[in-house]
Amino acid sequence: MDALQQDTASSPGAPGWALDGIDTLMARGAAFFGTRYAIMGGAMSWVSERNLVAALSNAGAFGVIACGAMQPDRLAEEIAATQALTPKPFGVNLITMHPKLDELVQVCLAHKVGHIVFAGGIPPGSAIKAAKDGGAKVICFAPALALAKKLVRSGADALVIEGSEAGGHIGPVSLNVLAQEILPHIRDVPVFVAGGIGRGEAILSYLEMGAAGAQLGTRFVCATESIAHPNFKRAFIRGAARDALPTVQLDERFPVIPVRALQNEGTKRFLEHQAATIRRFLAGEVEKGAAQLDIEHFWAGALRKAVVDGDVENGSLMAGQSVGMVTREQPAAEIVRELVWQAAAALAARRAVSPA
Repeated sequence: MDALQQDTASSPGAPGWALDGIDTLMARGAAFFGTRYAIMGGAMSWVSERNLVAALSNAGAFGVIACGAMQPDRLAEEIAATQALTPKPFGVNLITMHPKLDELVQVCLAHKVGHIVFAGGIPPGSAIKAAKDGGAKVICFAPALALAKKLVRSGADALVIEGSEAGGHIGPVSLNVLAQEILPHIRDVPVFVAGGIGRGEAILSYLEMGAAGAQLGTRFVCATESIAHPNFKRAFIRGAARDALPTVQLDERFPVIPVRALQNEGTKRFLEHQAATIRRFLAGEVEKGAAQLDIEHFWAGALRKAVVDGDVENGSLMAGQSVGMVTREQPAAEIVRELVWQAAAALAARRAVSPA
């Protein structure tokens, strides 16, 4: 009996059979990852690096390296360093807009990475084919049912549906709606849910709807193994769901990609910067294209400034609405155990009310 089984068995609200029930519900997702639990770490730039990724995989979850803007040599170094910390499976998240996407895929294959996650757009068919031909499983993000079906036809081995409750760059639809729209209709491949998930009870609900597992990011930012700056972690521990808001766009002529983050001085200055840039455009002082670039470049380097340097007033505090459930710093293994225990306890409570 492992530590989680002992914890569960000792609780009158979560008998051991409930943990077995969670294992059954997670079986497809866990088998896909080759892990104990079908819990996937969200890829967060500057946060999801070797230490957190290895800690999640060692805890029985599935860690994912956030490649972000890394160059091929840098990614190769990060993969090797992660492999030195864990013998367990982990994946690599690649941004489809990266100019060296093909090279990054080859780096993953050369280092025997078993799962490649394509994010930030529809991956080119050539990248999917290269990954699969090299022996890796391909995971793609699907923001709508039609695209989910298209990605499966294109060769995706699994999908992630991420709701607008998530941190960072977000789509317009909540996970609650996406799950209802997509889960009943996609059965050929495992589908993992993401966005605003912070407790095991929510994971259980989506598993019962047909999800193969769940992806969580915000919940793991304050893992002991996370290298995020103490200031960054404190901001998450203090934050509430209502503090994690999407970026505001002032003028439809100058679109702003919505990013959910905790509000700070930088957020206020971004609104002021948008307004000032729009005034300059209307006055004929700057062309539209240059004005758009000026707005887009405001946050350049802002995430690193917050996560690495600890400047939580001027940097970007990307966080999902589940930030209110981050209450303290904990080891990754403890967070994973807590999530599974919560799911098992909820399952036991439901069975007690309505015995099978």
